Amino acid sequence: MIRDPYKLEQLLAEVRQFIKEECIPCEREVDQADEIPSHIVARMRSLGLFGHSIPEAYGGGGLTSEELCLVNMEVSQAATAFRARFGGNTGIASESLVVDGTEEQKQHYLPRLASGEITGCFALTEPGAGSDATALKTTAVRRGGDYVLNGLKCYITNAPIADLFTVFARTDPESRGAHGISAFLIEKGTSGLAVSLPYRKMGQHGSPVGEVILTDCSVPASSIVGEMENQGFRTAMKALNKQRINLAALCIGPAIRLLDEMVSRAASRQQFGQNIAEFQMIQQMIAQSNIEIHAARALLMETARKRDAGADVTMEASMCKFFASEMCGRVADRAVQVFGGGGYIADNAAELFYRDVRLFRLYEGTSQIHLINIAKRTMATAHEPSGS
Repeated sequence: MIRDPYKLEQLLAEVRQFIKEECIPCEREVDQADEIPSHIVARMRSLGLFGHSIPEAYGGGGLTSEELCLVNMEVSQAATAFRARFGGNTGIASESLVVDGTEEQKQHYLPRLASGEITGCFALTEPGAGSDATALKTTAVRRGGDYVLNGLKCYITNAPIADLFTVFARTDPESRGAHGISAFLIEKGTSGLAVSLPYRKMGQHGSPVGEVILTDCSVPASSIVGEMENQGFRTAMKALNKQRINLAALCIGPAIRLLDEMVSRAASRQQFGQNIAEFQMIQQMIAQSNIEIHAARALLMETARKRDAGADVTMEASMCKFFASEMCGRVADRAVQVFGGGGYIADNAAELFYRDVRLFRLYEGTSQIHLINIAKRTMATAHEPSGS
C-alpha cells in the first residue's frame, strides 16, 4: 500500500541520489577497508535510513511493506554492506520489538534504533542450530527476578558493533522444538555478554559479522520481549516473515545494478571488430536477466500488497525470498560472464557483487529450507475445503 505517492517519490529520489553519489563511489574503499566511513553512517542517520519500517509513533518512517520494498530496491543497488549497516535497525533487529514488545520496551528502544543512536542485532543462529533454529542450546535459567544466560551465537550480522542484542534462549529445559524459547533484550556492556572479532568473509566486506558469547549473563525478567516467557520462537518467526519480503527486495536491487553494468559493458567492449552487444548470446544473457528481474519484482510487489492488506503471506514470503535470491545469483553469474576475464578481476561491480550476493541464498532460510516449507504449505492447502 502506497499512502502518499508524492512523498514516496521524494523519498525514493533522495535515497537514489545518496546511493548514486555517495555510496557507489566508495564501494571499493569499503570492500578493501572492511569498514563503512563514519561520514557515510552519519548521512544514513540524517536521512532517516535506520528507521524506515519503525512506526512513526516511535520516531520511524512507518513505511508499509510495499513502500519498504521500493526503498530497499533502491538502497541495495550499492554494495550490500551499506544497507546492512542500517538494515538491522529498520528490519530484523527492531521487528521483534515492533510486533511483540511491551509499550515500555518500545518507548525505550525504538526511537534510539530509528535514529541510529544505537545499532541492533538479532542473535538466533548457533553452531548446531541454523536451518533447524529450534535446536538452539543457549539456556536462560530463572534465578529470582533474573535470568542467567549461557550459550554461543554465530554468524550474527552487526554483532561486533551492536548496542542492543535480541538473544533467543531456552527458558523451559524440559521442552523441545519451538516451545520453551524466549527472546531477551540485552544491552552492550551487560556482564557476561561478549562478542568476537568480525569474521573474515567471502564478501559483504564492511558489514561486520561475528559471534555473541553468553557466560553467566544475568538480565532481569523484564528483558524478555513482551515479557512473554516461552513465546520467543513465535516472535522470531513474525520478524523473519517480514524480513524475507525485505530480503527479496534486497536481492532485486543488486540484480538491477548488475543488469545496468552488463549493458554498459556490452556496449563498450569490442571483439571481432564489433561491440559484444551485437552478439546474440550476450543479448540472451541480458534478456534472461531482465525477464527474471521483472518476474521477481512482480511476485514481490503482489506479496507486499497482500501483507499490507492483512493477508497471511507466509508461503508467498518464502517464495519471494527463494526466487529473488536464486535469481540474483544467476544474474551475478551472467554479469561475470559478460565481463569476461575482467569479471574475475577485483576492479568492477561484477566481481564485487558476485561475492556479495552469494550469501542471499543462505540467510533468512536456505533455498532448500524454503523449498521444503513451500512444498509442505502447498500440499496442506491442496487439502483445504474449497473457498477456505
